[in-house]
This record gives sequence, C-alpha cells and structure tokens, in this order.
Amino acid sequence: MTLRFGYGTNGFPDHRLDDALAVLADLGYDGVALTLDVRHLDPFAPDLPRAVDRVAARLDALGLSVVIETGARYLLDPWRKHQPTLLSADGADRRVDLLLRAVRIAADLGAQAMSFWSGAAVGSDPPDVLWDRLTRGCERVLRLADERDVTLAFEPEPGMFVDTIDGYERLAARLGAPARFGIMLDIGHCRCLEPEPVPDCVRRAGPRLTGVQIEDMRRGVHEHLEFGAGEIDFPPVMKALEETGYTGLVSVELPRHGHDAPGAARRSLEFLKEVS
Repeated sequence: MTLRFGYGTNGFPDHRLDDALAVLADLGYDGVALTLDVRHLDPFAPDLPRAVDRVAARLDALGLSVVIETGARYLLDPWRKHQPTLLSADGADRRVDLLLRAVRIAADLGAQAMSFWSGAAVGSDPPDVLWDRLTRGCERVLRLADERDVTLAFEPEPGMFVDTIDGYERLAARLGAPARFGIMLDIGHCRCLEPEPVPDCVRRAGPRLTGVQIEDMRRGVHEHLEFGAGEIDFPPVMKALEETGYTGLVSVELPRHGHDAPGAARRSLEFLKEVS
C-alpha cells in the first residue's frame, strides 16, 4: 500500500488559496488539509456557496483530495484564540454553528473527513459539566454528518480538554461509538503527550483512524517542527500506518512555517517519500 500525502493550508498563510493549491499539486502532493478561515475559505462569507463551488472546481482540476480543518485561531472571536469552544458556557452554539457549516462544506467538496477538537477548558466548571457540554455539541454535529454522509475526525490536542487517545475513546463511548466519529491522529502529538511509543499509538488508533496529521515534535513540547528537527523515528511510524490499512491523506501540519511555505512543503514531501 502506498501512503497518500497532503499539506495543510494553515502553512500557506500568505498565499492565495488558488496559488497554494497549485504549489502543492506541482510538488506532487495528493491532497490538502484545508483550514476554514478568513484568508482562504471563509465559512461565514456572504458568497460562500459560490466560493465552495470555485474551490471544488480547483481541487478537481488539480487532482487534489481534501480534508476540512476547523482550527482557525480567531475566526469566532477576534480577541481570544480558539474561543468559544464546545465547552463554553456561553458561546458553544457559535462553535457548533461553525462545525455544522464545516460539515456542509465537507459534503459539497467530497472531503475525506471534517476535523475538529474539544477546545481548552476555561474557568472552574467541573469535568462532568464539560463532558456533558462536549457530548451534546458532538451529538448535534453527528446528526448533520449522518444526513450529509460526512465522516468526522476528532483530534486530541495538547492543552485541550481532550488531549489524548484515552480522551477520544471516552468521548466516542459517550456518543455510542458511532462509525462516523473517527479520530484525527496527529503523529507529533503522540510524541509530545502519549505514554506509548508513536507506532503503538498508530496501531491503537488504527480501527478508528479517519485522518492523520504529521510533523516532527519533542517530548512535552507542543511545537510543530520540520522533519528531522524533533525526536520522532519515522520509518516505524510509516510502517505502522501501512499496517492499519489506512488509505486517507497523511497531511503535514506546519502552521508556523509560512515564511518558507513552498520550501517547507518540498522538503516535507521529499522526507516522507524517503521514509515510506
């Protein structure tokens, strides 16, 4: 099995979306992890249906698959990064609205999956309350995902309420383990936070794997690094991914490398092909 590689548009913040997609296609990527934001595809734009149609045509012309990402920093609140979240006492409905928009966009683009996370807990609400809010929000998103035939990829994220595979599994169980509620596994996050070796994390997540992000990282430090700048031994990771039978995109996530986006994308693809 040959792994398929993508690259995140959040690593091309200074490029027009059309140009970023062309660069990635020219480099030989198979797809793109498209973050909904004000720079590339604004989910709140008044002409959104037309914009989605243009992106769909562009992806088709370039032969690129797509995953929809929803981690834009200030899309909902210009003052507070990643707020409000599904955990928020006030504002959770705004996050749900964004995710419902993302599901519709994913359906219209024929996306592999729509990815999202819990958000960080803010304030002093007890864990039981936060779990209930998170579960209710996910249930609302799942209902539309079922209607629109969209696969969800929930991402455990360092620093957020659900930050590990354990947390994802607990949430999935609360939801009744629906087949459409998969995991977005970030390889760097596994090295950063998980107690198990990274290849073991891949094998554990394998049955529910609906998305993969990849970059290098160091233990205990949530900093997305170019390959070779961190601590991950990648050949065993790629072997584990192949063993799972995963056929979706393995998407590079380097959101702080926009100053050299084409160069970082080129080096990343060369590295991934070398270790696969």
